[in-house]
Formats: sequence, C-alpha cells, structure tokens
Amino acid sequence: QGQLVESGGGSVQAGGSLTLSCAASGMTFSSGMTFSSSGMAWFRQDPGKKRAGIAGFYGDGRSTYAESVKGRFTISKDDAKNTLYLQMNSLKPEDTSMYYCAVRTYGGNYYGYPVLSDHWYNYWGQGTQVTVSS
Repeated sequence: QGQLVESGGGSVQAGGSLTLSCAASGMTFSSGMTFSSSGMAWFRQDPGKKRAGIAGFYGDGRSTYAESVKGRFTISKDDAKNTLYLQMNSLKPEDTSMYYCAVRTYGGNYYGYPVLSDHWYNYWGQGTQVTVSS
C-alpha cells in the first residue's frame, strides 16, 4: 500500500543539469503526520556498493546534504502535490548512479536525526538511472 514514483532520470553531458521528481501516493502516515512533516531523502547506489544518502529533509523542513553534492544539488518539495524533487547542477561523471527517493511515515523526524541513513525509511521508490558522460 502506497508508492513513490520517480521520474526525470536520463543521460547528460558533464556540467549539465537534471531534475528528478518523486510523487507519493496512497501512503499511510502515523497519527499526526502528513507528507509535509515526514522525513524524506534522495539516495544513490552503484552495483556492489552501499546505498548512500545525498540529500534529505527533516520533519521541520530543514535540509541536509552529503558533502559530495553540496553546492551542486538542491532538494525541494511541493507539499500540495506530495512530490519531492532533486535539482542536480554541474553534474560530474562520478554522479552516475541509480537514484532512489525514500519517505519515513512514522515516528519523529527531528532535526539532527539520521535522515541520510537508508535504515531510517519504510517507503522507497523504484529507482531512476542517471548517467553523466565526459
């Protein structure tokens, strides 16, 4: 029950930009929680490697980023549309990966909690491939 549907992946030249979208639907939240107050994040994973959090939201709307994407990627959301976004600028070949969105629908997502840890989440998107060529 409930799903996250991602879109926007594709191939781009180094230095280019892409915007990823993640639309949530049919999700059940714990009492007092909504999409707007949930924890959510973007992850990426290469074959044989651990899934790594790159950008996330705490429940109060504050964001956090992995050092590798700071200054280049921007996470945002549209609560009215239940949609999460990732704007990726100045893309590098090392950004090539499978990208996933994730949402946590229960508990507290307070500032400082591990929103960039994969074990934090109970809903995951299907993944969308991003390929950056030189």
